[in-house]
Amino acid sequence: MSASSSDVKLEIGHVLFIDIVGYSKLLINEQSERIQELREIVRGTEQFRSAEAQGKLMRLPTGDGGALVFRTSPEAPVLCALEISKALKAHPELQVRMGIHSGPVSEVADLNEQVNMAGAGVNIAQRVMDCGDAGHILLSKRAAEDLGQYRQWQLQLHDLGECDVKHGDRLHVVNLYAEDLGNPEVPTKFRQAVKKRRRVMIAVLILFAATAGAGYYFFSHRQSFKAPEKSIAVLPFENLSRDADNAYFAEGMQDEILARLSKIADLKVISRTSTLKYKSAPDNLREIARQLGVANVLEGSVQKSGDAVRVNVQLIKAANDSHLWADSFDRKLTDIFTVESDIAKTIANTLQAKLTGEEKQMIAAQPTSDLTAYELYLKGRLLWEKRGGDNLRQAIAFYEQATARDPNYALAYSGLAEAYVILPWYAPTAPQEAYPKTKAAALRALQLDDKLAEAHTALGLLLCVGDLDMAGSISEFQRAIALNPNYATAHHWYGYLPLTASGRFNAAIAECKRGVELDPLSPVINTNLGTTLIYSRRYDEAIAQLRKTLEIDLTFYLPHYRLGLALQLKGDVPAAIAEYTKAQQLSDDLRARVMLATIKAQSGDKDAAVQMLAELEELSRHRYVRSDCRALLYLSLGNRDEAVRWLEQAVGDHDGWSITWIKVDPSLDPLRGDPRFEALVQKVVGAEHK
Repeated sequence: MSASSSDVKLEIGHVLFIDIVGYSKLLINEQSERIQELREIVRGTEQFRSAEAQGKLMRLPTGDGGALVFRTSPEAPVLCALEISKALKAHPELQVRMGIHSGPVSEVADLNEQVNMAGAGVNIAQRVMDCGDAGHILLSKRAAEDLGQYRQWQLQLHDLGECDVKHGDRLHVVNLYAEDLGNPEVPTKFRQAVKKRRRVMIAVLILFAATAGAGYYFFSHRQSFKAPEKSIAVLPFENLSRDADNAYFAEGMQDEILARLSKIADLKVISRTSTLKYKSAPDNLREIARQLGVANVLEGSVQKSGDAVRVNVQLIKAANDSHLWADSFDRKLTDIFTVESDIAKTIANTLQAKLTGEEKQMIAAQPTSDLTAYELYLKGRLLWEKRGGDNLRQAIAFYEQATARDPNYALAYSGLAEAYVILPWYAPTAPQEAYPKTKAAALRALQLDDKLAEAHTALGLLLCVGDLDMAGSISEFQRAIALNPNYATAHHWYGYLPLTASGRFNAAIAECKRGVELDPLSPVINTNLGTTLIYSRRYDEAIAQLRKTLEIDLTFYLPHYRLGLALQLKGDVPAAIAEYTKAQQLSDDLRARVMLATIKAQSGDKDAAVQMLAELEELSRHRYVRSDCRALLYLSLGNRDEAVRWLEQAVGDHDGWSITWIKVDPSLDPLRGDPRFEALVQKVVGAEHK
């Protein structure tokens, strides 16, 4: 080794590489303006100023951006990138991408004898950045692993896999985004790589098909799906008891084990709604795992006799049907929650999931000592998942029976809150009747257990649709997701309601997609992803999503109703009428009939809207009628004054289901610019979300 090379001092630097997308296509004066704008934004960040003041920052300028080398902590470049992303929202003309890596760097002198930084840390950060598009904040696997040790970052890191970079190398890249910061879309390079692999696979299949049908064998037996290793679906437990009434007990075992596992942030756990359709011991485990997007499956059986119970479980790796763990438990009925906790802990250990101290406490907790109350809760939960006015009322009755038996049963109170808060959407129930009961139940649940994600979720929804408090709602949903990262309802309500209502579409769609990922066969969550796409004005994607939802459940009225809206906004009136008609046939929900009347009025049949208004007036004498129904009908007749008056009425009545999406609902576009309407928008979403 030469003397000069031995004098090079390497240290670990935390590198943020930044460049302007499309810089070379700009005019010379535009290039100068963009660089100056970016320089001011970067220098204005707290992380930049703090590191520079400490002498812990080096800058490496490039033609279309530059690199910052922090010598403080692995979080510094990430926090700086998020600050830059936030500031860039006020500069839509400035399209920037960023890459982050922690690695060896050293000071070198350039041709001008100026001190600069070089080394693998800088080079890899640039290659990571090159994998992204405008808005992306991409991290190397190493940088992501450093952040992943801290819980607050885990929900914002999204693994993209490997990307081809210079010199034939491949880098493992992770996408970072949070709410409306960063870019949740898959980068173009990754999408192109998937298409390339598909073309290669098709060519391989054709080649093998031409050689005695071996292509089919190769595809069906050798191709594997990619699912996170730390992912699991808990299938329905088989009831081996002679008494059919014990079926609820078997369902309870599945639900309770799943609930405990879902609190572990390091695991991906599929919601029970999506596993109910499968039998307890299916033959096609590999296909089920592929459909649910998991690597592992838990099967089990329960036999209850008197005050004794036997539980058999087996954890299976779906790719090769290998048994990772199996056990039997013979216990007293009173010990059943301990058994469920032991099973959850063993699964976590087997899958090498990291548990925090708080997570260990949560999966060991006993929800109630009254097994009858627990079965009543399960009956309520099953009905709540099905939605519909009658189902929700029955669910409320079961929850109330559960709390009567055990007044300290926090989960049953949270069930009450989650049922009451959506009742005005599915049934003619006034918000003034449902929301006080929602609040009382949610607060009682949190008084008993402030770490209950379901209660924070219900409160988050209430703050949005009942109090029109978007900031408070967002805070509660974030708390719920931090407590239970696998709670699909929290993710999709968070995205579908306050984030969508505030116009944070990228973050909203990402949360709804996370909900679908955790509960892929839920008609409700899939429908609400479609609705969020409608409000984002991505109509073609919404139509595709809603048609996919109907493949899950053709008899659920809501996707038909939402599909009708998307088609109406696209201008396909006959198809919209057909979907509204199907929705009307499947449910007594007034909204489908109202939308049929509005679309007819917009097509020239004004009498349809007039007659519907008269019918609503008569109905309102003895039942609750949502204000937005009349607002939309008056709007279809061109009566803006009455439309605004009914929206004002919705705000006065705290009728959030009528008014929450006022900022983004395309159906209300004819009112935009009207000072009265804009004042309502500000009341609903708040000045900070304008």
